[in-house]
This record gives sequence, structure tokens and C-alpha cells, in this order.
Amino acid sequence: MRRYSACIEWLFAEAGDRFPDRIRRAHAGGLTAIEFWRWSDKDLGAIEAAIDETGLAVTSLVAEPMIALTDAVNRHAWLEGLAESAAVARRLGAPVLIAQAGDDLPGFTRQAQRLALTETLRAGADILAGSGVRLGVEPLNTRIDHIGYFLDSTREGLDIVDDVARPEIGIVYDVYHSAVMDERTEEVLEGRLDRVFHVHVADHPGRNEPGSGGIDLGHRLNWIFGNGYDGAVGLEYRPIRPGADAIRAAIASLDG
Repeated sequence: MRRYSACIEWLFAEAGDRFPDRIRRAHAGGLTAIEFWRWSDKDLGAIEAAIDETGLAVTSLVAEPMIALTDAVNRHAWLEGLAESAAVARRLGAPVLIAQAGDDLPGFTRQAQRLALTETLRAGADILAGSGVRLGVEPLNTRIDHIGYFLDSTREGLDIVDDVARPEIGIVYDVYHSAVMDERTEEVLEGRLDRVFHVHVADHPGRNEPGSGGIDLGHRLNWIFGNGYDGAVGLEYRPIRPGADAIRAAIASLDG
């Protein structure tokens, strides 16, 4: 059975709410897992209490600090932050940390930036080794949401993972970002699905709920699961309609 993880940065969010209350609303709405982005700006004790109370799993959170891994100058600071992020992930039971590569830096060749990114991820693998926490670097679209970002190709992301050649390092495959870049899921992931640690979905246009746009999300997920993926699918979208019923309808559109 597929496991869907509500990104509570956007889902179950109400004006003026306390973040842990989103966890409780996700549980009341029938979800079994949640995820969120930054941990450093949140009350981890309150989040941990809400997780213990509801029994929900945490599937992923962001590795901080969110600084460019394409710049070798940032390596030491990012690795220190990764160690802290991994400790938080273990505390909350999250198996995956998400990293973004950072922007395509002016004055640096792509080759130099890719080398910096690869070497930083390899050093990160040493920190994560034996922890039970893995790190997925996330390709993002550069046409709408992340203009200027370095890594907009799933294939290149997987090539970098292969260059790192460590089991602690893989990718987060966001179906929305991939579709916006005109990628075909079965083509870019063929033979390398084992490097995908986590999946995200949203529809296009708008980055709204599944079923609201034109991406063949159900077909793509069927291929991903049919070829051996057994991780969670993060519902990382901006909801047009609030409430648990709308989220259940979005999930039904993915399973249909």
C-alpha cells in the first residue's frame, strides 16, 4: 500500500495555527506521515510531542543550512549543519534529509560547481554513515519556481549521485519539477530508481493539488512503484481547496 506524506508547510495549515496542530489535523484527516522543511525555526519539543501523541511518521526534512553546495567555500559550514540536521532527523525518526544544490554561480564554470557539489556530498556521506539517515539532493525546475538554480536535470542529479558512489547519497525526485522541465519519468529514472530516496508530487500549472492540472501524475507514480520504489510520496503542493476531504480526493486521483 502506498504511503503518502503531507507536507505541512502547505497542507493542514490555518492562519495563526501552531505548527504541531498541523500534525494533529493530518492524523485526524487519515494521513499516516508528514514532512516539513526547515527544523531550526520550529519548536522541536512540541513537534516531537505531537508525533508521539499521534503516531505519525516523519518522512523527511531539510538539511540545513540552505546554502549553495556549488560553492566549495560553504562546505565546512554545511557539513556542520548536516551533522546537526542528522541528529534532528534521528530524534524525529525521519529517514531522509533533503538537500538543494544551490544556484548556478556567476564566475564559476559548471564543471567547477559540479565538482564542488560532488565533493561536498561525498564528505556528507561520511557524516551520515551508520546513522540510518540518507540524503537526497533535489533537482528543481528553472522555468518557473527556481530560475537560476544549478541542478534542473534529473539525469544530471543521478550522474552526480553515481559520481559520489555512496549509499547514503541519492536524489529526491519531484514529479512536478521533472514534468515542468519536460522530462519523462520512465526515461530519466530507467535503471536508476534505486537512487531515489523520496518522491514529491504537485500538478501543473500552479503547483496545486493532484488532479487540478495536466500532469499525468497517476501514470508516473504507477511506473515508479511498478519498478520497485517502496518509499513515501510527499504531497508537496499549494492547496486550492482546504481540508482533509480535498487531500483525500487528491490522493484518490493519484491512486486511480
